[in-house]
Amino acid sequence: MSPGSKKIVLTRPLAQAQPMVQRLTALGYSVELFPLLEITSLPDHSELQAILQSTLAHLSRYALAVFVSPNAIHAVFQRQSFHWPNEVAIAVMGEGSRSVLAQYGINNSNALIYCPADPLHSDSEALLEKIDWPALKGREVVIFRAETGREFLSEQLTAHGVKVNKVVAYRRFAPVINERNSQLLMELLSDVNDWVVSSSEALATLLDMIIKVTGDADVAKLQRVNLLISHHRIATAAKKYGFKCVHLIGSGDENLLLALQSRL
Repeated sequence: MSPGSKKIVLTRPLAQAQPMVQRLTALGYSVELFPLLEITSLPDHSELQAILQSTLAHLSRYALAVFVSPNAIHAVFQRQSFHWPNEVAIAVMGEGSRSVLAQYGINNSNALIYCPADPLHSDSEALLEKIDWPALKGREVVIFRAETGREFLSEQLTAHGVKVNKVVAYRRFAPVINERNSQLLMELLSDVNDWVVSSSEALATLLDMIIKVTGDADVAKLQRVNLLISHHRIATAAKKYGFKCVHLIGSGDENLLLALQSRL
């Protein structure tokens, strides 16, 4: 696909989407932001904030730290006067998260980073295949995450005898439906634009929004959009929801650019 009249609709949280907006715009693409998740930091002086601060102060006790998303990485590394201990391995779900780690100076040259090898299978199941289980025996693992999310990873670690500490690093919400985003949604559905969706939760939010805005009248329009998704679990959800044009492109910005430039 080459730049043209169609829009690339980015559904990532606003701050996370901005760098990609700039890259796509520079290449001549028409880009529209339609966030399907809102990300907020923890409130000051909250119990959750205190737990996060305490965990970061004693990171060296852990054999492994897992970041469930780029947002989790930002939430931890944007804290002032914070240094990552070299002896603590890191696990991330895909190339997008690996790229965010690199923004904070952490890469394969100075840290042991576990990451799924296949960009089309960037999820907890694929991550578990990369982990060095003997190295975790009798040790503790910390998972930095949002308040809600899949429990599969922590359940599997626990089942293997690993002690897991789940730490809330940020909050995420479905956007409030208002006049502005309702109108924008209808405008975007007036053409078969290309929607970039990076989570099953975001896809469910999109379907819920159109039902609340128009009832079932425009669900068929939504199901005809060109859907660009990062891994197979989202593809399964998309087919379940009745989407007709589903393209599995892999995780990370580079795979998105390759997909767009190779004329999906």
